[in-house]
Amino acid sequence: MIVPHTTGTTTPTRTVRKAVVPAAGLGTRFLPATKATPKEMLPVVDKPAIQYVVEEAAAAGLDDVLMVTGRHKRAIEDHFDNAFELEQALAAKGDAVRLDAVRDPARLAGIHHIRQGEPLGLGHAVLCARRHVGDQPFAVLLGDDLIDPRETLLSTMLDVRDRYAGSVVALMEVPREQIHLYGCAAVEPTEEKGVVHVTGLVEKPSPETAPSAYAVIGRYVLDPAVFDVLDRTPPGRGGEIQLTDALQELAAGGTVHGVVFDGLRYDTGDKADYPRTVVRLACARPDLGPEFTDRLKGFVAELESGERVGGGRRRAA
Repeated sequence: MIVPHTTGTTTPTRTVRKAVVPAAGLGTRFLPATKATPKEMLPVVDKPAIQYVVEEAAAAGLDDVLMVTGRHKRAIEDHFDNAFELEQALAAKGDAVRLDAVRDPARLAGIHHIRQGEPLGLGHAVLCARRHVGDQPFAVLLGDDLIDPRETLLSTMLDVRDRYAGSVVALMEVPREQIHLYGCAAVEPTEEKGVVHVTGLVEKPSPETAPSAYAVIGRYVLDPAVFDVLDRTPPGRGGEIQLTDALQELAAGGTVHGVVFDGLRYDTGDKADYPRTVVRLACARPDLGPEFTDRLKGFVAELESGERVGGGRRRAA
C-alpha cells in the first residue's frame, strides 16, 4: 500500500491556468429529476454541484474555465452568467448577502462554454477543448465528482506537474470488488510520499484482471500531448473515446504520474452518495451545521428506537 499524499496547505501554482469541466452527460441515473435539469445543477445544500467544482479550480489558481456541455444544459451557462433583473431586485431590497451569492458564480473565473455535439465519451469531451487550451497544460475536473472544499488535492496535483512535467492523475484506493466501476492504474512508487509513477491504465477492469486497487477519480492535470493521442484513439469500451486509453499510451512513454488521495470525495452522480454529500457538507457549514447536526442526531435516534418506519412516524396499534 502506498501512503497517500498529505493534503496540507499549498501555494497554488501559476504554471497551469486553464481548467476543462466536462458536463455533457445525460444524467440517466437521476431520472426523472434530470429530465429537464442538468445533473450538474442538482443542489448540494444551496449551491449546484458544479459550482463546487469551479470553486475548487479557482482556489487552486485556475482562472480560465471551459465547460464542455451538451443539449439542454443551458441552465449551466445561465448560472455562471450575470442575472441583471435578479441582482437589481436584490439590490433594491438591500439584500447584500443574497446579492453576493447570486454574483459569486460569474466572478469565480473567466467562464467559457462549448458544446459536445455527440455523446462520444470523456476523451472526446476533452478533445473538444483543444482549440481553447492550445499547447498549454490544463486541468480536467469532472462536473459531478466533488472533492471536499477543505482538501487541496488539485493544488497538490499542479505542484506535481510542475516538478515532473507530463500528466498527473488522481488515484484513490477502492475495494477490489468496486474497481470495475473505474479506470484502474498500474503503479510504481517514487521517492516522494503519495506520488506514484503510472505505468499503465485500463478502463473498468474486472477485479480478477485489475492491475491494482487504485482507481482513477475525476481530477486530471494533462499535458497538451494528450490531444494528438485522443485524435487517433478509436472508440473503446461502450463505443466511446476513452480518456483512459489515451493516458495508457502516454503512460507507456513514462510521462504519467499519480497522486494518491485518501481525503473526502463525493460522487453526486450516484443516488446513494448524493444525499450523503448534502448531509456531510451541511454539517460542515457554520451557519447550518450545529442546528442541522442536532436534528440529524434526533432523527437517527428515532430510527434506532423504531419510532420512524419507512420515513414516517410509527402509527399506534
